[in-house]
Amino acid sequence: MRMLLNIKLPNAEFNAAVRDGSVGKKMSQIMDELKPEAAYFTEQDGQRSGLLIVDIDDPAKVPTLAEPWFLIFNANVELRILMTPEDLKRAGLEELGKKWSM
Repeated sequence: MRMLLNIKLPNAEFNAAVRDGSVGKKMSQIMDELKPEAAYFTEQDGQRSGLLIVDIDDPAKVPTLAEPWFLIFNANVELRILMTPEDLKRAGLEELGKKWSM
């Protein structure tokens, strides 16, 4: 199951890691563990943030995606399920439309 992690990193915690020199090690450790298909870092609402695309085979692994960010940076993490165009083709939208059109 492909997922999008939208990570918002609080300035205070991230600034502290930048100042004490630990930010690179912490970020590398998380990224090495998660092995995202893609990762982008940006700003959202004045906060540092990251957008990661990951693929997991078991919903029970969701905490392994979010907990490092929570515990290390006190981050806010939003998770979204993603579909490829091929996934969408297999979704059966036409049948669902017929079934639920009233």
